[in-house]
Amino acid sequence: MRTRNAALVGALCVGLSTALTACGGKEDPDAGTNGVGRLRAAAIQDKARDAARGADAVHLSGSVVSQGRTYRIDVRLKKDGGTGRVTSDQVSFELLRVGDDLFVKADAAFWSRGGAGGRPGGPNPVPAPAAGKKGKGDLATAAQKLNGKYVKVPSGDPSYQQLRGFTDKNVLLDGLLGLHGTLIRGDHGTVGGTPSIRLNAGDEKGSGGTLDVSLMGTPYPLRVQRAGGAGQLDFAEWGKPFALRVPGKGQTLDYGKRIPAGG
Repeated sequence: MRTRNAALVGALCVGLSTALTACGGKEDPDAGTNGVGRLRAAAIQDKARDAARGADAVHLSGSVVSQGRTYRIDVRLKKDGGTGRVTSDQVSFELLRVGDDLFVKADAAFWSRGGAGGRPGGPNPVPAPAAGKKGKGDLATAAQKLNGKYVKVPSGDPSYQQLRGFTDKNVLLDGLLGLHGTLIRGDHGTVGGTPSIRLNAGDEKGSGGTLDVSLMGTPYPLRVQRAGGAGQLDFAEWGKPFALRVPGKGQTLDYGKRIPAGG
């Protein structure tokens, strides 16, 4: 009888090992993973940064809060450029960069408001061009002319570096993955169905931001929550290739060395 009972208890422990801890200890959450969940917090962050820098491409989506305004970002990035859309409550525009060639595409409402800042001098502004290369014509005429066209942003224009940052993979990721404060290894979880380990910065609640890192395959970043409620961004499609092409002449307008301010 004792042998029979022992066999039944053993079978029960095996069958419920994923749910019970009384039959031999808590299940190892890192079993079958890439093992980064066992590392120190700083080492996990280093692994995630190295993986992000080494990837050929990534799809980034989510929101960023800047100067009281929320920007929704949906961009695909690779080493030589990127493409996607940036949207706020007032404006929406597309960005395309192929090498050093940077283009902005938007509707007339975008340009009539004064560009990406929603008003001249707003955050991340794209100056609204005048109707022609010599700056003639009013803002409304210019806005209609630019409606739905790719406007090439000259490298010498003040908005060039600001907008390029949205399409520069390494610059953007380095900034987003930089958490503030002491790093603490947090809980295991999942992001988009992928097992993850969370890093909390500042304290156990992540007051300095949080970063979820994949526990499957390459330890890519999966999600970052910025400190102070300044937005959340998800990373996906690491290494998935996509095409980048300079738009045709019929789709573009080139204003030369500088986009003149309208209005």
